Amino acid sequence: MYLVNGLIFVGGLLLLVKGADLFVMSSSWIAKRFGVSEFIIGLTLVSIGTSVPELASSLTASFEHANGIVMGNVLGSNIANIGLVVSTAALLSNVKTEELMLRRDGYIMLFSAFLFLLFVLDFRISRIEALIFLLLYVAYLLFLLEKVKKHEEDIYFKDFMNYFFKFEYIFDLKARIETGVRGRIDEKRIKEAVKESYEEREREKETKTEEEIRIEIKTYTEIKAENETEIKNETETEIKNETETLSESSLLIELIKLVAGVIAIIVGARYFVGQSIFFALLLEVPETLIGISLVAVGTSIPELMVTVSAARSGYASIALGNVIGSNISNTLLILGCSGLVHPLTVTEISVYYITPFMLLISVMLLLFIRTGWRIKRFEGLILFLLYSGFMVFIFHLG
Repeated sequence: MYLVNGLIFVGGLLLLVKGADLFVMSSSWIAKRFGVSEFIIGLTLVSIGTSVPELASSLTASFEHANGIVMGNVLGSNIANIGLVVSTAALLSNVKTEELMLRRDGYIMLFSAFLFLLFVLDFRISRIEALIFLLLYVAYLLFLLEKVKKHEEDIYFKDFMNYFFKFEYIFDLKARIETGVRGRIDEKRIKEAVKESYEEREREKETKTEEEIRIEIKTYTEIKAENETEIKNETETEIKNETETLSESSLLIELIKLVAGVIAIIVGARYFVGQSIFFALLLEVPETLIGISLVAVGTSIPELMVTVSAARSGYASIALGNVIGSNISNTLLILGCSGLVHPLTVTEISVYYITPFMLLISVMLLLFIRTGWRIKRFEGLILFLLYSGFMVFIFHLG
């Protein structure tokens, strides 16, 4: 009986992870196929792609009012990302770090963790607080897209805080939307103007002298030849691009993949969370402990596999950047969405033990980033031992 529940739990996790991968790839392809801007794709699909398993399981738990699963998942994922994922990367290979990792994204990660602690002091996260999390997340994405990419000099945490509190992200988002709309309107006007100009020339031909017509035909022919050459080049480029795109997959196949991915996410999240609650009741442990262990580690497996692969290939620093970004997304995006679905209640064990440890291990990560601008193997071992010791302690406490 319990073996069947265990298999369902693992099967739900696999469906959740694979469905998330399928959903992100197919939806990105379809969005590009229909001309959706890179900005919109990046702001929605790509940015939450790595957090889809955590987001889906947390939203499902929130609908089920399983607040312990939500909190354990988010806090446990943040802790596992540092104590398990980063430590594994460091043990396999010294991880090179940069000042920017610390002074911008690292401090933003730490700020979101402190803000979380501030919000849960009353043992709940209200919809207003969840909305603040989401606003911070949107501001962070726009900050990366609008400010970081446009400035040659490095910009840091203090610049992000100015950006947020001055509401600059609202103006940037508005400008993005207006630019897109204006571009489509201008393109339509240009096409109409070309059409009207051509019709006007045709009408004028009927009233001009033979010499004027000959001169105009010569000029028109030269212009037409230039335009035809330009149009031909553009057409060849477009046909080449479309051929390459269509050769990868057809629209129908991608739509089927998209639907399959969504179904897999829904079904996987439902069974994964359902069995998590079952084991919590069976073992007579709080849902938060199941969330911080089974759910958090389960949804962090993709990041762990990617980290091992990256470390072996000499790109462990990429894994570190993904961990910091994932922790920011977990706190701001996932808690924001889950809190809007249903206000979250927080247990004492989360407030008094799990959250302070998350802050502690986050601070230690930033300190290790600073020491020699690399995370050494013995520092990775310290993080792993801290994580292992804390998990033993928290289960003993629970």
